Amino acid sequence: MGLEIKYNTGQTPLSEEEKEGLKIKVITTQGELDQFEQLNIEKAVEWTMRTRLKPDKILTEKFMKDLHKKMYGDVWKWAGEFRTSEKNIGIKWPLIGVELKKLLDDANYWIENGTYIPEEIAIRFKHRLVSIHCFPNGNGRHSRMIADIIMEPIFKESVFSWHQSNMTKPNDTRKEYISALKKADNGEITPLIEFAKN
Repeated sequence: MGLEIKYNTGQTPLSEEEKEGLKIKVITTQGELDQFEQLNIEKAVEWTMRTRLKPDKILTEKFMKDLHKKMYGDVWKWAGEFRTSEKNIGIKWPLIGVELKKLLDDANYWIENGTYIPEEIAIRFKHRLVSIHCFPNGNGRHSRMIADIIMEPIFKESVFSWHQSNMTKPNDTRKEYISALKKADNGEITPLIEFAKN
């Protein structure tokens, strides 16, 4: 029996080939997958707390890939590798490297020039990163962790609370998050900043 996934609003379906990258073959349900992914993510959070992350190494393609691998590498063979398939959201996959480079350059400029306050830089980065959709899966959770990393090691400020939710369940918190993302898509970033802080 293969992996059966029921996708919530705003989640990106995996291709059959991507599903084959599942390392733990006993996983057959969405609930089991969520549990194993959450355990892996918790290990990644511990890694970020143990490791002295250097600000100049964070806003790099290498770090984006390394963090994704830390978050999902116990569960997925393709963790830390850019997707090579089209998705229901995100840019065309051959453009991922180029668009990520533009985002990293923009973020470095924002930081050097104080273009926005720290929380807005972190959330603008998170929003553009999830819009690019670098990886087959886990982009939302990855981009939220990156926003927290921008806040703490780069700006020496507190991480976001994100409603104390990982947003995997189709509840009101997830609906509010998706709504804030859609407003950000239309240039209104404040609701996403407020969501992250609550």
